[in-house]
Parts: sequence; C-alpha cells; structure tokens
Amino acid sequence: MRTVKTTLLIAIIALGFTHFTQAQKIAHINLDEVVASMPEAKAMQADMEKLGKTYESEIKAASTALKAKFDRYTAEEKSKTPEENQKRAVEVQQEQGKIGQLQQAAQQELQKKQNELLEPIIEKAQNAIKTYAKEKGFQYVLDARTIIYAEGGVDISTAIKTKLGVK
Repeated sequence: MRTVKTTLLIAIIALGFTHFTQAQKIAHINLDEVVASMPEAKAMQADMEKLGKTYESEIKAASTALKAKFDRYTAEEKSKTPEENQKRAVEVQQEQGKIGQLQQAAQQELQKKQNELLEPIIEKAQNAIKTYAKEKGFQYVLDARTIIYAEGGVDISTAIKTKLGVK
C-alpha cells in the first residue's frame, strides 16, 4: 500500500512539473514597436506625410481663396444692398462648410489609406511571429502592451526584428 501511495505521489508531482514546463511556453512582444521599425512602415509613414501635405495644401488654398473673397466682400459691404450682402454672407458660410467637408474627407481618406498600407505590414510581422513561435515551441505570444505584469517570460521583439531584417 505504501508503494502505491509513493508511486501516486510521484506521478502527481511529475504531472505538475509537466504542466509547469508547458506554462513556460509563453512569450511576449511589442507588436507596435516591431511594426514601426520595419522599413515598409517607415516608407508608409513617408507616403502618408506626403499625401497629408497634399491635402493640407488643397485645404489651405481653399481657405486662402475664401479669406480673399471674405475680405473683398467686407470692403464692398457699404456699397452693396442689404439683400446682396445677405447673399454674400450665405455664400461665404456655404464655402466654409465645403472646406469643413473637405477636411473631413481628407482625414477619412488618410485613415483609409493608412489602414490599406498597414495591413500587409502587420500581416508580415504576424507571419514572422508565428514562424518564430513554432520554431521555438511557444504556445502563446502575447502583445506586451496588454500585459500588466511579466515576471520572467520571454520577450521576442528583438528576435522578430532580426528575423524581419530590422535593426
């Protein structure tokens, strides 16, 4: 009976160590940092800045034209009838609305373009993470941004950057 208890105790302890070692197959990575360091992301950022400047110059040109019109209307206000001044005020307000719509459309287009360009970059990083995790036997890879506390564990950010050819 004593050998059965001893054998059972050893089996429980061995089983516990097996689960403990399996729990150690967890790694973490800062995906944002890895993606931001990729050359594709840097090129995307440059393209986005260029596109943003294009939209900004269009909006600035429209605003400058509106300001010139407003200044001209203000200067001519005394020589025009109240009805004509009212029409001009409505015209200026409508153009201000169009500029606001242009700004919103530009922001939406920039966001859409960024999402379009970012998707394949993130996919490339995720594929590298999956490949590395399989090679090293990690069962889980968590994003470091969501981890509140990590005692030990393996940070694979540097390894993934190396795998992607990023410094």
